[in-house]
Amino acid sequence: MDRIWQILEGTSVTTSSYSSESVLLALLLAFVLGQVLAWVYYFTHSSLSYSRSFVQSLIVITVVVAMVMSTIQNSFVTAVGLMGALSVIRFRNMIKDTRDISFIFCSLVIGMATGSQMFAIAIIGTIFLSLIFFYLYISTFGAHKPHNGFLRFNVSGHIGPNHAVHSTLKRFCKTFSLISARDHGGGHPFVEYAFQLMVRNAAKNNTMLSELEKIEDVSDINLTMQEQLLEV
Repeated sequence: MDRIWQILEGTSVTTSSYSSESVLLALLLAFVLGQVLAWVYYFTHSSLSYSRSFVQSLIVITVVVAMVMSTIQNSFVTAVGLMGALSVIRFRNMIKDTRDISFIFCSLVIGMATGSQMFAIAIIGTIFLSLIFFYLYISTFGAHKPHNGFLRFNVSGHIGPNHAVHSTLKRFCKTFSLISARDHGGGHPFVEYAFQLMVRNAAKNNTMLSELEKIEDVSDINLTMQEQLLEV
């Protein structure tokens, strides 16, 4: 126990001090800190591309990198050999959210710190990064309002500038612009309209859709917000 406390208090570690107990402590700490990072990702995740395997990978990556750093032990020859072995692996999974990349990078850095037995840096860094992620999540920093939206619906015939659809959109949107009006043809009387919207308040989207449904001859209404569109 005295040895463990000495390591946690930041005693300088040399190549010869990589004992089995210090390596085990590094792996256990990497496992714990990896779980902390994974829980932070879980609680602050707000997009549609959630993956259970990605959350579990954050923990595994942290432990694996810590093991790699313990394996290298300041040995250049070992590092080169390990790089050659890892070059055989091919990662083909595409990451859709840029925020996920930042969590992977944090997992790598935490694993490097624990594997190098810089435990104080690993613990303080994990706490500090967790606070940053929670701050960005709670404050919704970087959110752009009003929200952009994409609206599609069908109307039996073409609509003029004084149509009820325009008056309804003016009530709920700051601006809106017509993207396309496509006649189905083939004996179908419906015209498919597509509008790009600048919504005033996203919380009133359901009310806007309800008002549009009340308009005569309007059907097949589909509203997609920009945040959802970027996930597709």
